[in-house]
Amino acid sequence: MHAQRILVHETMIIDDVYSFLRDFTSKRSKSDRHYLDLLHTLNRTWVKLPARLYIIISTTMLIAKTFHDVPSKLDNGRPIRIFVVSPVVPNYPQAKFPGVVCFSEIYQVTGPVERFAGQIASQGYVVACPSSYHEFEGPEAIPYDTEGTDRGNRYKIEKDVAAYDEDATLSVDLLVSLPNCNGRIAATGMCLGGHLAFRAAFDPRVLSSVCFFATDVHSATLGKGKNDNSLARVHKGDMTGKGELVMIFGKQDTHVPREGRDLIRKTLEDAEVPCSFLEVQAQHAFIRDESSKGRWDAALTRSLFTFMMEVFDRTIGRDLGPKVDKGEKVEHVC
Repeated sequence: MHAQRILVHETMIIDDVYSFLRDFTSKRSKSDRHYLDLLHTLNRTWVKLPARLYIIISTTMLIAKTFHDVPSKLDNGRPIRIFVVSPVVPNYPQAKFPGVVCFSEIYQVTGPVERFAGQIASQGYVVACPSSYHEFEGPEAIPYDTEGTDRGNRYKIEKDVAAYDEDATLSVDLLVSLPNCNGRIAATGMCLGGHLAFRAAFDPRVLSSVCFFATDVHSATLGKGKNDNSLARVHKGDMTGKGELVMIFGKQDTHVPREGRDLIRKTLEDAEVPCSFLEVQAQHAFIRDESSKGRWDAALTRSLFTFMMEVFDRTIGRDLGPKVDKGEKVEHVC
């Protein structure tokens, strides 16, 4: 179990503003007292004080890392290792958070994938990272070198598509079974994992999926036989009426050319899947902060991470109840 310290904010509702400020400043450090004295001064300048004051208190959050070995029915019971990165708020042992399945590249759960998952967890989400190649080897990360790349690409087309889908199902099953998960699930992933996050959107339990430079969707070449049915299922309506989708591609990505991106976009729009389609000035693997072969764009990654978290916060970060479509048309106004 590994933990790191971050800050999370807890909102306190204060009815007696001045009593709270007086008591609280006497217990805080000099810098904190200075901040609250300033807040007190601002309150005294108001013509009419509010009945309640909302004060944000910083408290410590820990990030815990563990794993679960879950038996796979399609691999004669050979387990898949699912790494779990969770937020832990001290003194709140019954805290519950939404869950996110984070699918990795062809290299399994590497340092960059684990750090990406940790960043999501730090926002208050339980993150599950499945080891995609448990049929062929252990859960250890595959090196980013030439041999590792060749191995990962070979496994990618030796594994059955049904086995990829089972991994996703087992990951969602695990999240909803955890005592610290509230059962509201999203998915994300990059490269191979982007395609797996795309297919995870067929599961009605997955309320949103954010897919970074998903490979093989346009060419239908994922899995054994290089003949997946991802876009065919979208065309058939299997993704219609389910969660929200975000597709993110680099316009200089040689793995998914313009014609492929256009095909994906058209298929999703024709099926009326609620999808945001982002094309940015970047190459493949631009969010990988290690061994990216000169393609990592940290500023763009930060911006798109914020975009992703807006989607997660809106779709699983709060419970809005069932969607009710009233069939209202958008008014054409300026």
